[in-house]
Amino acid sequence: MDPPRSLHAAYRATGADLPYGNPLAAHGVAMEGYYWRVTDVAAGRVLAALIGVNRGPRGHWATLGLAAHPAGTLALAAHPGAHASRERLEVRAGDAFRSDDRELHVDLGPDARLDLVIDDPLPWPRRSFGGSSIFHAVPGLNQYWHPWLLGGRASGRAVVGGEEWEFTDAQVYGEKNWGREGFPDSWWWGQAQGFADDDACVAFAGGQVTAGWGHVEVTALAVRLPGGHVVRLGDPATSPVRARISDTVWDLRGHGYGWSIAVRGEAPLGNAHVLPVPLPSEHRNTAGAIEHLAGSVRVVVRRAGRVVWRGVSALAGLEHGGLARAEAELRRRGAPPGAVGAPPHHEAEAPSAE
Repeated sequence: MDPPRSLHAAYRATGADLPYGNPLAAHGVAMEGYYWRVTDVAAGRVLAALIGVNRGPRGHWATLGLAAHPAGTLALAAHPGAHASRERLEVRAGDAFRSDDRELHVDLGPDARLDLVIDDPLPWPRRSFGGSSIFHAVPGLNQYWHPWLLGGRASGRAVVGGEEWEFTDAQVYGEKNWGREGFPDSWWWGQAQGFADDDACVAFAGGQVTAGWGHVEVTALAVRLPGGHVVRLGDPATSPVRARISDTVWDLRGHGYGWSIAVRGEAPLGNAHVLPVPLPSEHRNTAGAIEHLAGSVRVVVRRAGRVVWRGVSALAGLEHGGLARAEAELRRRGAPPGAVGAPPHHEAEAPSAE
């Protein structure tokens, strides 16, 4: 084998990527996770699909999920086989889940199916690093994050909870996260489209980033402004983002390079899905995250103190993660022992963002 190629493969196997590398290709770490959100503003609907390709002692297996709002449905599976390409974004778990950067097909049963095609994608701009910035180059982190698709037109069909949904030119978002086994005590995430400016997109992810040398709390925040410019904050020294998070409020403030961004998200706890995360070495899922599919969010972006964009969405994804937190929420809802997820507990309206 060519020594430079071998050395590069060994470096990527730690989870890291060189500048101008391809974070969408599989690294070979314990978990490679892929996530899509479809926001149909006209119909007030949101679909979320996920796959985690996990490496355990008996080979690869997958964490699969499909969730919908306002249907409130949730389908989950631990699939015995899975594959993620080392060359491109291409992932599959038998006939249950397959996707690349332009198509997504999910079949988790007669009431949990999704087929979509993505046109006119708005990818992450070609930069030296992705959403995790310089942390992409650090080997051995517990989590890396990259919002690779910040918009586009999604068309297709879904069957959720006995309902058939057709959608044309809905808004679409895609991201990837990956890393070694293990989760922090707490993490937070959010993503929103459905603004008056239909090409705007907001995404953030934060928590304790750990490696052998220690740990640091980091929140990465990215905004695609109307017209296409992407602002990314979150480097602790040069563009820090402060996050105050609860199960019902997400309050972020970031500044750097002359920019400042404020994000305020809200959602009632009972409206959230409880979603699983994988334990790769144990070949099983466990409850891990409390995620809203349709919370409210306000965003204000300033440049040199002047407001350059503000937006409001009532169809935001908002998550507060933590194994103990998710397990406690399942017990509060009366979920049976062994459950790894749950649909919303009630269908109360999220707070208005107006």
